[in-house]
Amino acid sequence: MSTPAIEVTDFTMRFGARTAVDHLSFDVRPGETFGLLGANGSGKTTTIRALLGIYTPTAGTLHVEGRPFDPAHNSSLGYLPEERGLYKKEKVIDVMTYFGQLKGMPRAEAALWSTYYLERVGLASHATTRLDKLSGGQQQKVQLGVTIMDNPTILVLDEPTKGFDPVNRRLLLDIVEDQRRGGATVVIITHQMDEVERLCDRVLLLKDGRAEAYGTVPEVQDAYGGRTVRLHHGGPLPTSPRWRPITTERSYAELELDAGVEPRDVLRELVDAGVDVRSFDASRLSMEQVFLKVYGHAAQEEVSA
Repeated sequence: MSTPAIEVTDFTMRFGARTAVDHLSFDVRPGETFGLLGANGSGKTTTIRALLGIYTPTAGTLHVEGRPFDPAHNSSLGYLPEERGLYKKEKVIDVMTYFGQLKGMPRAEAALWSTYYLERVGLASHATTRLDKLSGGQQQKVQLGVTIMDNPTILVLDEPTKGFDPVNRRLLLDIVEDQRRGGATVVIITHQMDEVERLCDRVLLLKDGRAEAYGTVPEVQDAYGGRTVRLHHGGPLPTSPRWRPITTERSYAELELDAGVEPRDVLRELVDAGVDVRSFDASRLSMEQVFLKVYGHAAQEEVSA
């Protein structure tokens, strides 16, 4: 069996009397995309900082490729922090080239790679612009380029698409997917649950510093409820002991089915009740719905942020 890309065992982190992470264990397998999820204050950032040696754990072990993180031995790890850290008064191309050299690339190679990358993300015309003159989203694109420019084998991405419009969000996710297809292991910290469903092989949901759920996306979905149906309809929906409404709007509804209830039986019951069913789609509970079940509707803003 191969060595995990990341392995956390019985990790505990205390700050004075406060326990931020409590006896946490999980692993990330080589080549997978792993989602680290949780509401603000659940312990995600603390875990990553301890993994990267920024914090010294109170107890437990955190290993990257079989050993505690050491930049000298784990130089193939790329980290995109939520708080950006680039030289903002320098030109974009100079900043990227400089970081490429720090990663061991010859200057000409780093400059050429940066030029191609800036073209791909629509920033070629800003190559000689000072970084602080770019928008936050444009700076984020530059930061991602710096993170992946030496093709790291492990990528840790903290809210990589935060604040992006759908077009640029899709562009950045495609770049991340390219890295994964190239063999990289990806750890993504995000509140975008659709990203989790599309990208992640397995996930860990943290709550109050503990593992609330851990497994493949379907396993986690199945653990928190039955199936759901989404339908567009005409006429009022009847009540039933076989389902609970999640969302009800004028002509659209999402219904969570009780365990053991088949979607076809729900469809039959709706039709028999005189509902004009215009579309009907059955699926697992979405990760957004799982998140809300775990953390409560007070966390709605975090899911949609």
